[in-house]
Amino acid sequence: MLIKYISTQTQLPESSVKNTVQLLNEACTIPFISRYRKEHTGNLDEVQIGDIVKYKEEFEALEKRKATILNTLEDQNDLTPALKEQIESANNLIILEDLYLPFKKKRKTKADTARNNGLEPLAKIIMSQNASDLEAIAYNYVRQDIQSIEDALEGARHIIAEWINERTDIRHAIRQQLERHAQIATAVIKTKKDEEKAQKFRDYFDWEEALSRIPSHRLLAILRAEKEGFIRVKIDIDHERATQHIASRLIRSKNSCADHIELAVTDAYKRLLYPSLANEALQAAKALADTSAISVFSKNLRQLLLGSPLGEKRVLAIDPGFRSGCKLVCLGAQGQLEHNETIYPHAPKNDSIGAMKKIRSLADAYKIEAIAIGNGTASRETEALIRKIHFKNDIQVFVVSEAGASIYSASKIAREEFPNYDVTVRGSVSIGRRLQDPLAELVKIDAQSIGVGQYQHDVDQTQLQKSLDVAVEHCVNAVGVNINTASKSLLSYVSGIGPKLAENIVKYREETGSFSSRKEIKKVARLGDKAFEQSAGFLRIKGAKNPLDDSAVHPESYAIVKAMAKDLNVTVKELIGNSEVLKQVDLKKYCSDAVGLLTLEDIVKELEKPGLDIREQAKVFTFNQNIKTITDLQEGQLLPGIVNNITNFGCFVDVGIKESGLIHVSNLSDSFVKDVNEHVHLHQQIIVKVLEVDVARKRIQLQLHKK
Repeated sequence: MLIKYISTQTQLPESSVKNTVQLLNEACTIPFISRYRKEHTGNLDEVQIGDIVKYKEEFEALEKRKATILNTLEDQNDLTPALKEQIESANNLIILEDLYLPFKKKRKTKADTARNNGLEPLAKIIMSQNASDLEAIAYNYVRQDIQSIEDALEGARHIIAEWINERTDIRHAIRQQLERHAQIATAVIKTKKDEEKAQKFRDYFDWEEALSRIPSHRLLAILRAEKEGFIRVKIDIDHERATQHIASRLIRSKNSCADHIELAVTDAYKRLLYPSLANEALQAAKALADTSAISVFSKNLRQLLLGSPLGEKRVLAIDPGFRSGCKLVCLGAQGQLEHNETIYPHAPKNDSIGAMKKIRSLADAYKIEAIAIGNGTASRETEALIRKIHFKNDIQVFVVSEAGASIYSASKIAREEFPNYDVTVRGSVSIGRRLQDPLAELVKIDAQSIGVGQYQHDVDQTQLQKSLDVAVEHCVNAVGVNINTASKSLLSYVSGIGPKLAENIVKYREETGSFSSRKEIKKVARLGDKAFEQSAGFLRIKGAKNPLDDSAVHPESYAIVKAMAKDLNVTVKELIGNSEVLKQVDLKKYCSDAVGLLTLEDIVKELEKPGLDIREQAKVFTFNQNIKTITDLQEGQLLPGIVNNITNFGCFVDVGIKESGLIHVSNLSDSFVKDVNEHVHLHQQIIVKVLEVDVARKRIQLQLHKK
């Protein structure tokens, strides 16, 4: 059942699903399966394998809930063969919970009170719709707490209303109406409308839109405005049509019984069905919006983590500031801290000459090859100062995003790395290191703090964290990790490693020294055969005796490479990087039951360029030096900018001032934009045209300029 369920949901071949599920059950990771088990999966990529994982978990959660419900019903003596069959065949949680609803323990209801007063037989009589004198029949139930005929009939209607609420066909019909016709409507809370914080939500003070068509970012903005107490939100459908639909399913007479059923229908709808199902519809829309927002966030994070590294260069990093000065650090090629101090080039001290001399002398003393300037307060002023300095050597100057640097500097990781330095020094180190290698440094920071998403605090946090972890894992394993220099944070994302083994690897390194071969990795405490199998292909050892140890060729395939080299009368070292010789390899000769053409093609591709970094090299970028604040902007200006956030409705661009400008999807291209990522990517250097500047609301509208 599991394989069929996943195959139906993903539209993937059952054989591929079955083999992938088997590998997952054997504790194989997604990166390992997609890279080294292509024959087993039918060449599924990480996204497809991720979908299999998702639906596997969904199916298992459904089965677990079924088991719980069946056990509960059995304990309550409510489980019949027919009900058991219905529950076992339910293919989603909504249907399952509808089946369980009549038997679910709940707080005492009006219907419970009516039953305790003995009114259930009267309710059944009304539902039979055969009574000729209903009031006379109801009179027989007037006793104790039931003081009148109307009390008796009202109590019976409460029971009928509960029956109506628990009918799966009726709930399904109302759900369909909500799915097709629901409108989401907002109304401003008048006492809050003039508050400053409310102004960013003023577009939604009086808003109405089809719930099925509302974009994810707009729904999340509306729900945030409601949460912060600025608006009220309601879900609307045609209530009269909905109640008539229910009544048409129940009423088949024209006597007084029909009148009471109609009253019960109205009560059931207004009090039970509509509030519950309208909220369910809103939550379902919210879940879709969450998924969409998380997808955007995940894409942005991948692009950010795979940003261009400068590489192993000596860097002088500056965290700019005015009154508190500019925190300055000098880093070695591997990111080690060699020097730190504070300079005061800006107001109020204005020691620009002293600062320039100090930077120039440090650049000489520490053989600095590049300068990284944080893009926060005083960034532009500091960049202008740096560009006035005449260095002896050619030094590249980069403005680097500070997003998350303050989070890192106060974190446990930073305290462990730099126990004897304060947060200002740690923050500067983070800025410099993320220029050297964004991936290695940014994995130390909680992804939600990096600032590459919208409404990240409004979406499902568990789903968000899981998606971001997958994104980080993908990036780390796509690039590969130097086991001798990687931090504990970076190592923890390597396939099969995790935080504890990462800690053990670092400890082994500290006690024994650098790893000299992949075989040596097995000596790490608690790193067994399975962990080695999953991780070895993603761990690199520079300068190893066996050159394959610095490649993505898995150790399980070393024998194949040796056989190729032997057959071509060359050494493995001579084979690596030799395209002409590699073209002579007859791949079919090395096929076996375990290894097919897909894996062999991957091996040859890796041998051509072993350990190739998939990331582009960092490029120097300069903002327009005349633009310092939003008031310097004018409509029609063309400006250089850097894409710093991507959403479903467009992208935000840093043009060198505090406020980022928005390129709406309609201004990205002359044609329809289906996916913003097809037109721009995070940290891309672009030219934009200023369309509109709203200084009061601090909003800038931009257009992507075609070069």
